[in-house]
Amino acid sequence: MNTEQGLLFACTLNGANDASSLTWDEIHVWSPQQGPLWIHLDRKGLDSQQWLHEKSGVNAIVAEALLEEETRPRIMVLDDSLFLSLRGVNLNPGADPDDMISIRLYIEKDRVITVRHRLLKTIQDIRSSLAANKGPQNPGEFLTVLVDGLMERMAPVVHTLDEAIDEAEEHIIGKASYQLRSQLGALRRQVIAFRRYISPQRDVIAHLQTAPLTWLNTTQRAHIREVAEHLIRYVEELDAARERMGVMQEELTNKLSEQMNKTMYILTVLAGIFLPITFVTGLLGINVGGIPGSEDPWAFTTVCLTLTSAGVLLVGLFRWLKWL
Repeated sequence: MNTEQGLLFACTLNGANDASSLTWDEIHVWSPQQGPLWIHLDRKGLDSQQWLHEKSGVNAIVAEALLEEETRPRIMVLDDSLFLSLRGVNLNPGADPDDMISIRLYIEKDRVITVRHRLLKTIQDIRSSLAANKGPQNPGEFLTVLVDGLMERMAPVVHTLDEAIDEAEEHIIGKASYQLRSQLGALRRQVIAFRRYISPQRDVIAHLQTAPLTWLNTTQRAHIREVAEHLIRYVEELDAARERMGVMQEELTNKLSEQMNKTMYILTVLAGIFLPITFVTGLLGINVGGIPGSEDPWAFTTVCLTLTSAGVLLVGLFRWLKWL
């Protein structure tokens, strides 16, 4: 195995070889009599690019599709072979799950070619199962195991999103805050990113179950149908989550607006109470002669009691007017 040359690993699917035992030279001399072949490539490797274009024997259109820089889930059936572009959640350390990883496949009766650039956990699981002689034995099984693994790794991520949305909804019901607005925005972006790929992937898997491929048997098609049903449910959950967050965003905006209005109302009432008092104290505080009571030792006490009484009377008036 030489990752610098683009060959990540290769093996046969009949359990006769270790999952990393085949080299480029062995791939070049492989024949279907040795068992179905799986080749896993890094699309950035120069040797893998050259092999796909010149020595793989795949259609030129398929070779280009396998090496595309940006892809979205899609399917292309050519006679008895199949090209698939799928996406899996990014579970690599430090990565965001919604930054979904692309995996491209070309599958025919006796050969599977997979191409990726970033590490995908589902592929590693298949490789480990093959090393333990428990993996898929033919291209049809490989395809069902792969789509099932991609689907299963989506489940906890979608459920985590639902739980985060439920928690945010409880906070909105309890006490709205401006921090929730940024939290809702982040959740909404995650939902949009997931749906961007899961929705077309649902359509791809639904098309796959009816594709005219001789190497895909009835049991495998039924398994793929179940995967399609799960993806339909995930898309529905994401749609529901997006609608819920839209309603939550409106409710949060309304609650924050009510809080702001209540705060402004209280400040306005307080200003109404202290305005006449402030006017009197400001008038008495001017530095000119003739201020009444300037020589009276009880004048300050009298003014304080008068202002306090005025404040109490204003509070009573506002309560009677139901402003407080």
